[in-house]
This record gives sequence, C-alpha cells and structure tokens, in this order.
Amino acid sequence: MKLAADRVLTPEEAVEHYGPLVLRTAFGLVKNMQDAEDIAQEVFLTLLKKDPAFDGPDHQQAWLLRCAINRCKSHFRSVWQSRTDGLDEGLSVPFTPAESEVMKAVGDLPMKYRQVIYLHYIQGYSTAEIASLLEMNQNTVLSQLARGRALLKNALKGEF
Repeated sequence: MKLAADRVLTPEEAVEHYGPLVLRTAFGLVKNMQDAEDIAQEVFLTLLKKDPAFDGPDHQQAWLLRCAINRCKSHFRSVWQSRTDGLDEGLSVPFTPAESEVMKAVGDLPMKYRQVIYLHYIQGYSTAEIASLLEMNQNTVLSQLARGRALLKNALKGEF
C-alpha cells in the first residue's frame, strides 16, 4: 500500500511511509546498520509515546528527521560507540567501489560536516531546509558544506 503524504500520518502509517528515510538518514550518520535500525526504532517509539501534534506532513517529516539526527548525536556521545567503529563486514551496500570510497570519506568526516553533507548531497535537502532541520543559521550550513567539501577533497586526493 503506497501512502500519500498529503496529511499527517498515524504512527503506524509513518513507520511505513517515513521508515526508509529515517533509516537511511541514521545509517548515513552512524555508518552501522544495526545501530541505524535501533535509532530508527527509537525515533518511531518516541513518535508513538509523545504523539506530538503536527501542522502538516512536512512538519511531521522534519520532526522525524530532527529526532533521528538527535538520536545519532546521542549515539556518538555514548560509550557504545567504541564497539561499532566502521561498517559491518556482512553489510551489503549497493555502491560502486568509487561510491563506496566517497561514502567512507563522508562517514569519516566530523559529525557537524557529515550531517550537512549527507542531508544536502545524499538526501537532497536545500541549505534552507537543512538550516531548519538542524536549527542553525543558513550561513552556518553553507560554511559547514564548504568546509566539509574541502575535507572530502583532501581525503579523496589521489583516490580518483
């Protein structure tokens, strides 16, 4: 069943409709599928428990992504991060070798650059949308994108 996000969805519908987006966002930030699945599950449990009122589907999606990003940040602050450094061996990611190198380099960026690079280039959000999601000034997003790109260029120098 394909849901149209033209209305605020029930928690059950939100899991089906926004689940893949929340999971991709979490995986893009934590680089570990098991942790990403745990984070996505926590996000939807929070949605179910808090039952927040949303102004519309865009507000609901932004809330879910903000919640996922915050959970990822908490993940990195936790002691458990030391046990999951890098991608799982058995994880099947449909990337070419070149794309895998780029994704690894993105994953190695500091969190503040990784999140804006990931949201902009991989999820396709505009800088204004990222600023709203991350609750920061749009110029800060632009600066972090520029610095993140510079770090990526440096990290990938000689790879291509």
